[in-house]
Amino acid sequence: MSTAVASKGLEGIVATTSSICWIDGDAGVLSYRGIDIHELASKSTFEETTYLLWEGKLPTASELASFSKELAEARELNPAVLDFLRSVPTTATPMEVLRTAVSLLSIYDADEKLSTHDANVRKSFRLTAQIAMIVAVFDRIRKGKPVVEADKSLSHAANFLWMLNGEKPSETATRALDIALILHADHELNASTFAARVIAATLADLHSAITGAIGALKGPLHGGANEATMRLLYAIDEAGADPVEYVRQMFIEKKKISGFGHRVYHTEDPRATHLRRMSEELGTAAGNTKWFDMSKKIEAFVKGEKKLNANVDFYSASTYTTLGIDIDLFTPIFAVSRISGWAAHVIEQHDDNRLIRPRADYTGPEYPAPYIPVDKR
Repeated sequence: MSTAVASKGLEGIVATTSSICWIDGDAGVLSYRGIDIHELASKSTFEETTYLLWEGKLPTASELASFSKELAEARELNPAVLDFLRSVPTTATPMEVLRTAVSLLSIYDADEKLSTHDANVRKSFRLTAQIAMIVAVFDRIRKGKPVVEADKSLSHAANFLWMLNGEKPSETATRALDIALILHADHELNASTFAARVIAATLADLHSAITGAIGALKGPLHGGANEATMRLLYAIDEAGADPVEYVRQMFIEKKKISGFGHRVYHTEDPRATHLRRMSEELGTAAGNTKWFDMSKKIEAFVKGEKKLNANVDFYSASTYTTLGIDIDLFTPIFAVSRISGWAAHVIEQHDDNRLIRPRADYTGPEYPAPYIPVDKR
């Protein structure tokens, strides 16, 4: 039995080998299959990045066209799933609905009982398309709006915005969301991805693993920081307060400021670099840079005062809000992107599987503890 003792929260522990994602927290590097995130955010698309994650290489032009077509063709929801989305209380949170709907999808998936490599890839196409549809369709239903049919001629990002808002998105909005999806596509063994791999390691099916991943993402210590960031910006705006003074008072009251610091990065989160720029560009295009301007002032103050860098969540808040996306959809949109990475990890786990079974450092009563009969306790 191993005598190695893990740190709390498994911090710094290497739990598996993977060829999907590499992070250098000291240098602020994030790469997918060895390609720097800055290159992908500047030059790639979500479809191409997803191909890279699943196949381990960049596609040729014909491979990308075929991949994009297959992903678009997967934009179908079983009528029973649509009925479910119409039947849940409109007070249900989008994350609750997404978690349950993904579990329901497995029942109607043609490859439900297969977990071969090819079957997992087929299911990954469907789940990537369907998760985006579920988020958009439920948001329309809960607002009493008609469901918008998928447009298979549009890109993944453009179709999501089309189904969500009922109008064709601008090139600026489409590219902004496309970049956001690339930036959130994978992040090594974060809580939801690790949960997915643990589930997949039991040889449970892909839908079970993704349902578990969504359950982990639902927790506020994993998903939700960008929601908290936007609520802070709204509170400052409603109070008519100076952003710096408002945050300064929060520090005095020892309140947490969401969107800063990261468990892995000790320098700027490389994803924040792009989201900062996107927030400004979208605000400028919309003729309203209020949220960006507030965010920039807060970022400068927090960095100067606490030496903390903005993370991926800080500027994604103002980016999504400028795109017209409601706060409680921020975390579901994370899933719209991260399904590409989750699927890549489940495929990799199933391709070379070993049950994940760590040990615990026992801190209970010393063995052997005596058993005391009930009449003498």
